[in-house]
Amino acid sequence: MLGVTSLALGLIVIVLFGSWLIRRFRGGSRSAAQRESYERHRDAQQREPPVDIGDVRTVAIQEFTEHHSGERQAVCKIEGFVVFVEDLPADLDVGDVLEIKVLSFNRGHTSATASFVDRA
Repeated sequence: MLGVTSLALGLIVIVLFGSWLIRRFRGGSRSAAQRESYERHRDAQQREPPVDIGDVRTVAIQEFTEHHSGERQAVCKIEGFVVFVEDLPADLDVGDVLEIKVLSFNRGHTSATASFVDRA
């Protein structure tokens, strides 16, 4: 009796794991919004950045994030391209307009790091 129960439980585990694998590789459970977001992300990875290193640009702060070092950074966008701005004064808020200087790109050139120059 114990052998039949073990076999039945083993089959249930195999079926559940197999269905999870199939859904994982097919991506069938994605919503239309998730598919659209993924397609925009893929397209962004294939385009050239709209800035060059050394460019000074005027941007608005979209939000704030914390760098893994613990430093507060502003998240800004230039033509949809994400730029993380460091060396910020403490009194800035979302919506403030800044002048920034682009310092570097991440490995895939999908975002950039810039430093605060001045308030615009």
